[in-house]
Amino acid sequence: MNSLGKGWIQALHFRQVFLLDCPVMPYAWGSRSALASLRGQDEPSAEPQAELWMGAHPLAPSRLAPAHGGRSLQQIIEEAPGPHLGERVLERFGPRLPFLMKVLAADAPLSLQAHPSLAQARGGFEREQRAGIPITAPHRRYKDPNHKPELLCALEPFEALSGFRDHPEAHEVLAALGVPHLEPVLALLRSSNAPLRSAFEALMRLADGHRLPLVDAVGRAARARAEEGGPHARAYHWAATLAEIYPGDAGVVSSLLLRHVELSAGEAIYLPAGNLHAYLRGVGVEIMASSDNVLRGGLTTKHVDVEELLAVLDFETVGPSLVKAEPVREGVWAYKTSAPDFELSTLEIAGEVHVAEVDAAEIVFCARGEVVLTGTSSLTLRSGESAFVPANASAYRAHGNGTLFRATPGRD
Repeated sequence: MNSLGKGWIQALHFRQVFLLDCPVMPYAWGSRSALASLRGQDEPSAEPQAELWMGAHPLAPSRLAPAHGGRSLQQIIEEAPGPHLGERVLERFGPRLPFLMKVLAADAPLSLQAHPSLAQARGGFEREQRAGIPITAPHRRYKDPNHKPELLCALEPFEALSGFRDHPEAHEVLAALGVPHLEPVLALLRSSNAPLRSAFEALMRLADGHRLPLVDAVGRAARARAEEGGPHARAYHWAATLAEIYPGDAGVVSSLLLRHVELSAGEAIYLPAGNLHAYLRGVGVEIMASSDNVLRGGLTTKHVDVEELLAVLDFETVGPSLVKAEPVREGVWAYKTSAPDFELSTLEIAGEVHVAEVDAAEIVFCARGEVVLTGTSSLTLRSGESAFVPANASAYRAHGNGTLFRATPGRD
C-alpha cells in the first residue's frame, strides 16, 4: 500500500463520518427528473436516472467524496474491515458490507422478477462457476453466492406487483376479461392440484405463435375493464399498458395473477426470496442484501430461464408483505423484517436526535432538507446526499431540519 493509502486508512480510524459520492445507474426505465430534483438540480437529466447506489457492491461501489480522498468504499473496507464494519458484522458476514441501499426512480415498469434463497444462490453460483460461464454473460443467472431479500419504502405514491393472488381470485380476475384464448389457463386454475404454479407455467411455456394473439386480446380486454372501474381497475390498467410496451410477452397475462400494491409515502413492502414482483412506477428508498442475483419472468428483453425461475418461485398466497414503521423513540421509526443483512430506519430531524450504540457500519441518506451529522467532526448532508459511518464512530448527533434514512446491518 502506498503512503497516501495508509494515510487515508489512518484518517478513517479517527471515527469520522464521511460524505459519499454515489453512482447513478442509467437504466432505460428510470426518471429524468426524480433523482435530479431530489439532489437539488434545476434541470432534468440528459438520460434516464434509475437508481442511486449507496454501498460497496463490486459492480458499482460508492466512493468517498473528493474532499475525503475519493477512494472506493469497497477498497476502504477491504483494507481495514474491523474498524469499519464492526465485530458483529465480521463474525456473521465476513469482511464485506452486507447491505446495499438505493433510491429507485421508476418512470416505466421493471421486469417481472424473483430472487433466490441463500442456499439456492450458493448452489447456483457454484454450478455456473464450474461450468465456466462468464459473470458478464447475458444468460448468467447467479452473479454471486448471496440471496437478495429487499425492502422498499415509498417516498411518493408507488405502485408494484408482489406475490400471487389466491387461485379463486386469480380465476375471477382473468375470467372477467372474457377472452376465449384464456380458457386453458382458467381450466388449470379451476382444477389443478397446484393451480397457480400450473397456470403460470402454462403461460411461460406458450408457443410463440400463440403468445401474440393471447397477449393482444388480454391487453384490449384489460383496457376496457380498466375503464369500467371496480376493485381491480388498476391491475387491468397496468396489464393494458404492459401489453402496449411488451407485445406478445406472456408476463402481461402473468401480471394479473399477481397482487397489485399501492404504497403511500412512508409505507414499505418486503420482498423475500421466491417472491415474484415488478415495480411499476414511483420513487422509493430500497435496501437489500448486497447481491445482483435476479431471475426474470417476463416484461423484459433480457434472458428468461423458465426452469430456474420455477425452481425458485414461492406460490404461497399470503399476500404482499407490507411493513409498518415501528416507533423506536421520538422522531425515529424502524422497518423490521426477517432479513439478517439489513435494517432500515427513518429519522425526522427537527432540532436534534442523538444516535447511540454505533457498533456496525452505517450509511445515512438525506431525503429532505439539510441535516448536520456531528461526531468527532461535522458533516452537512443535503437532500440527495449520503454518508458512511464506520463502526468505530461510536455515536453521532444529527441536527437541523430534514428526513434521514439510516441503513444498518440487521440484528438477531
